[in-house]
Amino acid sequence: MELRTFTYLDVLQPQLASFFQTVAQGFLPLESQAALMIEIAPGIAINNITDVALKQTRVIPGMQIVERAYGLLELHSFDQGEVRSAGEAVLSRLGVAAEDRLKPKVLSEQTITGLDGHHAQLINRMRHGDMISQGQTLYTLEVHPAGYAAIAANEAEKAAEVHLLEVVTFGAVGRLWLGGYEAEIAEAARAIRETLTAIAGRSN
Repeated sequence: MELRTFTYLDVLQPQLASFFQTVAQGFLPLESQAALMIEIAPGIAINNITDVALKQTRVIPGMQIVERAYGLLELHSFDQGEVRSAGEAVLSRLGVAAEDRLKPKVLSEQTITGLDGHHAQLINRMRHGDMISQGQTLYTLEVHPAGYAAIAANEAEKAAEVHLLEVVTFGAVGRLWLGGYEAEIAEAARAIRETLTAIAGRSN
């Protein structure tokens, strides 16, 4: 099994927690809980990871997604120690260290200011999160592996008053859409870049 993404989210921010509640098919995470995102290949093997985490700790699974090539697991708890223990149990089962994950690679990062009203309408019709208004600034991110989109969203929300429009944490690439005023989007983008750059891992 290949470890692709392995990241702790120390405190789930309100919008990201709420967003997960709209898309998660498991037990929904709550604001201020700690979370762990794990992505592996092959995808079906995520069941082994879920098994060891739930049998050895008291974490709660929010998402278990099996894609054609990759599997994603989200675990959460109000006890950060339990989440970290679950992470250690998973790493032990895989026989790897956290640093054996893939380092995140930004494939695309764009900021669009003064959004046209029709453009805003297109985005609002596809989003699962908040909405964006005409004249606001749109930020988009594509990152590989996909699981890193979650920590990007969480740290952006910590850094600035932005609107979380959409986040995709599984599949070939991760995607994030944020909306807000230009200055807040710039601060969120800075936090995202710093966060992803700081994650150690294998060359990607």
